Parts: sequence; structure tokens; C-alpha cells
Amino acid sequence: MSLLHVVAPGEVGGLERVVLLLTHGQARAGNDVHVAAVVDPAGVDHPLIGTLASGGVTTHPILLPGRAYRRERAAINELCRRLRPDVVHTHGYRADVVDAGAVRQLGIPTVTTVHGFTGGGWKNRFYERLQRRAYRRFDAVVVVARPLVERLIQDGVPPERVHCVQNAWRETAPPLDRASARRALGLKDDEFVIGWVGRLSAEKGPDVLLDALAHLTDLPVTVSMVGNGPERDSLAARTQRLGVERMVRWHGTVPEAGQRFAAFDVFVLSSHTEGTPIVLFEAMAAGVPIVATRVGGVPDVVSPAEAALVAPADPAALAAEIRALYRDPEPGQARAQRAKARLLSDFAVAPWLERYAAIYRLVRRTTAAAGAVAVAQ
Repeated sequence: MSLLHVVAPGEVGGLERVVLLLTHGQARAGNDVHVAAVVDPAGVDHPLIGTLASGGVTTHPILLPGRAYRRERAAINELCRRLRPDVVHTHGYRADVVDAGAVRQLGIPTVTTVHGFTGGGWKNRFYERLQRRAYRRFDAVVVVARPLVERLIQDGVPPERVHCVQNAWRETAPPLDRASARRALGLKDDEFVIGWVGRLSAEKGPDVLLDALAHLTDLPVTVSMVGNGPERDSLAARTQRLGVERMVRWHGTVPEAGQRFAAFDVFVLSSHTEGTPIVLFEAMAAGVPIVATRVGGVPDVVSPAEAALVAPADPAALAAEIRALYRDPEPGQARAQRAKARLLSDFAVAPWLERYAAIYRLVRRTTAAAGAVAVAQ
């Protein structure tokens, strides 16, 4: 098949990594794969573009400022007329709302992947409402976690168009051993390290971990915060109010952070909302004990047999599980080994790629049948 993916990439995170894995896998399977990347003119060197091209994917940078929506739609329309892809697959708010309509005008089937919703302030909630309305017009809407299925049906997406396909995992770089990972992050060999990796934004719940740390001041533990985001300054101020600033290390954005998970004695996912988080796969691959909030698709990735699961926004419960691992690491290590085995057995790339290929075949048949009916009438 000839496939065109459309994305407006931000700082490389879960969505961008799914696009990489999907498009590289599709190219290796013999498909003609293209990616239209809508980026600001200053972002022509976005790392996603070069990484896509290295895997046999043809990239089409669309260099436009943030609000040039008419020019963006015209550029996508012209690209589709030139490539005539069998399916166009959009990822993220901008591609879903701005670009997919231009594709449908040409009679090309459209597919989108819903990577999750973040909520937040009124502006973001408004954008997400527009995005959920736009899903009604797609030929297929893929969600990465079961709880999203019912939500989209309630939003008016026809049930037969909603497909649940959890993300897959493939190691992209060999992991560092524990000593090397600690050196890379500037951590001491003998300290108990609580790892947290992600975007420093409200929906990811970094504040919950910091509040939990206030219950652990009697223990010699260090929190290793990997990532950056809009809440960085307010979180630093929060550590001062809580009196735990000496216990927190801020690493900022770390390239190939997944290689460094072996540095952690425990990995914490404290999110308020999630789809199927890639960072959870990274912790599973590293064999690190996991404490995670029971939100979104997380319980479908790890059960209590593979991770300690707690309610969201409950710092005391989070602290209790961390304390238990500090006192007796063996149960956590046993769960971690089961989690690693489950990752390799349940989240392989080949069946994941075939699920997407089957959805593409379905929307092509449906669109062709609809076109034949229209001609007959």
C-alpha cells in the first residue's frame, strides 16, 4: 500500500515514537510510506524528520508558522493529489482537525490514532473537544487503551469505526548497565533512586510524586526527574515548600532516556491520565520495579502481578509502596521480571503492524464500496 502519515511533531515523546515504530515497520514490510511533518520554519531540523528518513520513510516537511491553517490544508491537499496514497493516517490534534478534512475532499480514506487526552486548562479542553468531534468523520479511529473506546462512542463516533490497538515495543538502543546508567545521570552508586521520566506537565502527575516524597523524608532516597515541561519552575518551588529539595535531582531532557532506566531502584508513573505509555514499556524492558497509578491503559499493560498499582492523586499510597520496596526489594524485583516477560510476549511489533494493516484494508474496501454505491445512484 501507499501510506501517508501526517503529524505536527513536538518534542519527541510517546506520539512521535509510535509514528517512528509504525512507519519504519510499514516500510520494512514493503509499503510505500510517506510522512508529512508540519513544523515551524525554525524547526526544519526536527530530529523526527531525520530519524524517519533513516528507516526508509519518505519525508515531506511542511514549513509553516503555527496558525497558517489554510496554507497547511492546501499543502496537504497538493501532496495527496501528487502521491495518491491508499490511506492517510493522522496523529495528534493539529493533523486530526486541520488536515484530515482536506484529505477527505479527495475521497481518500482517513485513519487516526488517539494517543490519549491531557485535559488541563480551558484552552486545551476546547481543542480536545474539537478533536473528539472531528473523530466522527474518520473512516477508522484507533485508540491505544480500552477506556478510550467507550469515551469516543459517547462522543458520537460510530462503534464499528473504533478499534483498540495497544502500542507495541521494540528496543531502539541497547540499555546501559546499572553503573553506566548512574554515571550518565550523575547519580551515586550507593543511593536508593526513585526514577520519574516524562513531560513535566499537570496530567503526568509529577506533583504527586513530590508530595509522596514528603512522606519519605526519614529514608535516604533520591528522586531522579528526567524530562522538561511547563511545570518545571512550579515543581521546583513545590519541593522548597515541602522541604524536600535536597532529595530531588532535575536532569531535564535526556536523549535516549530509555537506556538509563537501569539507574533506578524503582520507576514511578504517577500520571492522572494515560493511554498506553511508552515510558512504562521502557521500565518493563529494563527490569526495574514499577509503581504506577491505575489510570487509562496502564492496568492493561501491567497487572498487580507485574507492578504495584495505586489510585491516582494519592501521595500517601504512592509513598507506602515506595517504602515497601525500600525495606524489601525482592517482591518488586520478582514483579519486574514478570513485567519484562509480559512485555516481550504481549507487545510484539509484528502483530501490531498487522492490526494496522487490517484496518487500512478495511477502510479501503469500505470507501470503495461507498464510491460504487454513489456512482450507481
